[in-house]
Amino acid sequence: MKMFDVYPLYDIEPVRGCGNYVYDAEGTEYLDLYGGHAVISIGHSHPHYVEAVSSQLSRLGFYSNSVQNSLQGVLAEKLGRVSGYTDYSLFLCNSGAEANENAVKLASFHTGKSKLLAFKAAFHGRTSGAVAATDNPKIVAPFNQTENVEFVPLGDIAAVEAKLATGEFCAVIIEGIQGVAGIHCPTDDFFVALREVTTKYGVVLIADEIQSGYGRSGDFFAHQHSGIKADVITVAKGIANGFPMGGVLIAPHFKPWYGMLGTTFGGNHLACAAAIAVLDVIESENLVNNAREVGEYLLSELKKIDGIKDVRGRGLMIGIEIDGSASEMRKRLLFERHIFTGGAGATTVRLLPALTLTREQADVFLKNFKELL
Repeated sequence: MKMFDVYPLYDIEPVRGCGNYVYDAEGTEYLDLYGGHAVISIGHSHPHYVEAVSSQLSRLGFYSNSVQNSLQGVLAEKLGRVSGYTDYSLFLCNSGAEANENAVKLASFHTGKSKLLAFKAAFHGRTSGAVAATDNPKIVAPFNQTENVEFVPLGDIAAVEAKLATGEFCAVIIEGIQGVAGIHCPTDDFFVALREVTTKYGVVLIADEIQSGYGRSGDFFAHQHSGIKADVITVAKGIANGFPMGGVLIAPHFKPWYGMLGTTFGGNHLACAAAIAVLDVIESENLVNNAREVGEYLLSELKKIDGIKDVRGRGLMIGIEIDGSASEMRKRLLFERHIFTGGAGATTVRLLPALTLTREQADVFLKNFKELL
């Protein structure tokens, strides 16, 4: 048997990681400014994380969710406190796509309606439900033609209200910052208006913080820069620093009932230990503040470089639009300068480093990027 070939692969295999660096079998060091699609939130192989996961694995990795698991309660309490959503409830699953699918299911149960409103160029995951809410021409599937999902331009509040006024929609889903679509940030004013109009029509506001959450934007969730609260928030990626996990934060006006949502592996003991360790490190090392400060420095310095068409983002979620092929630039950064970056469209280089990135490491990237540009 061989792997089903759906991903183009670089001819590099990292075998070890430490902090903001990864190493191949020959010991070549690479500065990691992508973190596996924003998954590595506290750096590779953080000692506290390694100890927490190893210790839990030596005792119990997984058992059925039909029995008590006190680690889930510890995680829920800590996440509520660190995020500022102390009165919300937490449902644990395995991925971002699964989190979004369960968020829409909650909204449908809560309102008795089935239509979902999303924003053009968004990407919400790869389950059938998440693909349906994805406006991405690369996802060729019947799901994104479903009559239950409609799209409006990001930032067009009049278009949103016109749709919601029909009374057909259960929810609006919006990314805190659009990631795959090219790092596009909804304005704070738009978030405020969106909160007002969804409240007006009794529609659930779902904040997809799968990529933009967990401190990446310089606030715990990107939508919090605007001062609003969403009804439902979905998380994954950085939640467990590489261990597969997702979650849904749910407002107190949603009332659960047995069988409403379900999962086999969600919230398993090992995943919870990993996620608790991540929050420990985020708190103890003040990583949300570091993401804000180093991110502001990167954005400021990038805007000074001639030849860059646009720089977008917040914190350590940055899109750099160049006049040329982002793919070729990424290859040169990787093979000539040993720096991992990501892409977001044909002309945008995407930075999603661990929240531990230092200003000195940012300077290494800036120097090499400027030289290649």
